[in-house]
Amino acid sequence: MGGVRTTPSSRRAHGGLRRIRRGGLKVWISTTSSLVWARPREDVFRFAEILAEAKRGIFVWSRTHAVRHGAQTIEALCCLGLSRGFVGREGTGLMPIRGHSGVQGGAEMGAYATALPGGVPVTSENLDTLESLWGFRPPVGPGMDTVAMLEAAERGDLDLLYSIGGNFVDTLPDPARIERALERVPVRVHQDIVVTPPMLLEPADTVYLLPANTRYEHAGGVTETTTERRVVLSPHISGHVVGEARDEWRIVMELVEAAKAGAREVIHFDDTDAIRADIARTIPRYAPIADLKNGGDQFQWGGERLCEGGAFPLPGGRARFVFADPPDRRLAPGEFHLGTRRGKQFNSIVQAERDALTGADRDHLFMHPEDAQAAGLGHGQAVRVTSAQGEARARVFFAPIARGNVQMHWPEANVLIAGGRVDPGGKVPDYNAVVRIEAAP
Repeated sequence: MGGVRTTPSSRRAHGGLRRIRRGGLKVWISTTSSLVWARPREDVFRFAEILAEAKRGIFVWSRTHAVRHGAQTIEALCCLGLSRGFVGREGTGLMPIRGHSGVQGGAEMGAYATALPGGVPVTSENLDTLESLWGFRPPVGPGMDTVAMLEAAERGDLDLLYSIGGNFVDTLPDPARIERALERVPVRVHQDIVVTPPMLLEPADTVYLLPANTRYEHAGGVTETTTERRVVLSPHISGHVVGEARDEWRIVMELVEAAKAGAREVIHFDDTDAIRADIARTIPRYAPIADLKNGGDQFQWGGERLCEGGAFPLPGGRARFVFADPPDRRLAPGEFHLGTRRGKQFNSIVQAERDALTGADRDHLFMHPEDAQAAGLGHGQAVRVTSAQGEARARVFFAPIARGNVQMHWPEANVLIAGGRVDPGGKVPDYNAVVRIEAAP
């Protein structure tokens, strides 16, 4: 989908577009975009007609970010929703679905290399605000994201890597490269609730393993933020003490207090109630978090709907449109687009040998029956899947997947994914590849 084009210059810049008019809306559809390629053109045109006539609609997406153009794709969806007025009124909305229960709240607490708590940008003014609240000034400028840190490790530019969770060997493309990078770091600290493969890699010097409690074992309870902006208290469940495991926030706090003189005076918290009080002071829309005491206590920040009545939290109260050309995803004969990460398959070491949802085994390759037939392949047939990065063995599994696409389980397919390719908008690795498939000898 090329998006909604509303200016003459935009229209002139795109040759191969088909225009559909409904009322005052003009929808321009690229005849070379990935959406047209993935579905019959008639389906795409019919979708545009339905969209143009719809009075209300909700756009829902998931895992769209895990491609190099993921941020642009989401921007295009948001702009399309804005063009139809699908924001700020009943029966409309733009709804990303998160994979993990801690992702939404973590992001809003500033667990990004490029943002501060509340999602605000790293500016002198915002740093001044935090310094006045906390008594110290956070570092100036953005930090390194996960991919950038591991690239620095590969170059030998990291002296220490502190990893809280994160099974990088099984979750990032090009596992061999990730192993080499981790083994070059002189000191690695791994804090997690389970043992993961990166912990077992040889260090250049030293590895420390810090066992942590799960959320249910944290004294005082912790919170999570759902995809609909509900902040919910998850209470402590007593009677389950595991060895030397400790609450995750306390491990980090006490380590910093021990490592830096004077740190205790400005970063110490006695309990999770104190942390929630600090969040309430720091992030205004999270102010009610200080009142959460019991299991099930919750609030929805922002109210029932954001941008009610079309009022946006931007200068002038108006939304901003952005435009981007769709990527060229045309394939040469015999090539397929390979996808790897799936909705219910976002963890790395807790998967069953057979997927209860699809009935597929972990070595299966999802493939449209007509694509398989054209390639002379049958259901269950052993195949070799090759990309520019590497190759993997699999078995064909007929599935209702779009023609021209195939999919494998993750992390088994990571050997086919090239490292170093990230979405410039979200800094997320590209978990896709162009592959060829042939019968295994």
